[in-house]
Amino acid sequence: MNLPNKLTILRIVLTPLYLLLFLWNFPFHYLASALLFVFAALTDLWDGKIARKRGIITNLGKFLDPIADKMLTTAAFVGFLAIGKMSPWALMLILFREFVVTSVRLMAAESGKVVAANQWGKLKTVVQYIAIIYFMVALEAIRFLDWPFLVDIVGQIFIWIAAILTAISGFVYYWQNKKFFSEKS
Repeated sequence: MNLPNKLTILRIVLTPLYLLLFLWNFPFHYLASALLFVFAALTDLWDGKIARKRGIITNLGKFLDPIADKMLTTAAFVGFLAIGKMSPWALMLILFREFVVTSVRLMAAESGKVVAANQWGKLKTVVQYIAIIYFMVALEAIRFLDWPFLVDIVGQIFIWIAAILTAISGFVYYWQNKKFFSEKS
């Protein structure tokens, strides 16, 4: 259990705490959950940098890191859905991609392979993080500013950009790894 894998596990552990802070209504709870989310998202950056710098990239890390990312972002999107600020269609598009990618990884594992995230997946994660952080900050800001368009229009644009990019990244990931679904694999 190396440091990058510990950081990944920390991200998994922080996920329910993030959702609790987000949904528990107390002063500045959106800000508190946003700060925790940013810290958890930074562990994603740190674990990869440390693993590459020290040459300690492991199959466990390749497997757990995307799961931790999915858990954190899905918790945020479920939170947005729970407060009525996210389209269930956008969430369904995001979850559909995650199920497709997980299926590819499971099929690859059947062949003894571990398929790491590609550049599209990494870009998707960054865009999702940006959309989520913007959304949480906007939710906090509209408590003090009478500017609901920050969430209702701008926030929705960010969410849909993330959802569409998520779908594209899933298609690319599937296409690059469709060989794992052939009878020969």
